[in-house]
Amino acid sequence: MRREYDFRKGKRGAVLPPAPGKTRITIRLDDDVLEWFRHQAETAGGGNYQSMINEALRNVTTEGPAKIETVVRRVVREELRRTGDAGRGKRARAA
Repeated sequence: MRREYDFRKGKRGAVLPPAPGKTRITIRLDDDVLEWFRHQAETAGGGNYQSMINEALRNVTTEGPAKIETVVRRVVREELRRTGDAGRGKRARAA
């Protein structure tokens, strides 16, 4: 049995319109950047990596790019917390 489909009244584009205040675009990102955001969303227990990308871009546009010193300090603090080294005193760390 052969079915004929009539697409003369069909419309191109998204089936559902974007939410107000959102614009659908096509953007090319490096594979490693996209994979990083997908991994972050997965590690967080799910979520939308596209929303994470949007949030990162919003932070840059509202707060400006972070100074390298600020980023390095934050990363060092996070690593010290993760490894359990944050509770030790300055002398203990210097030894």
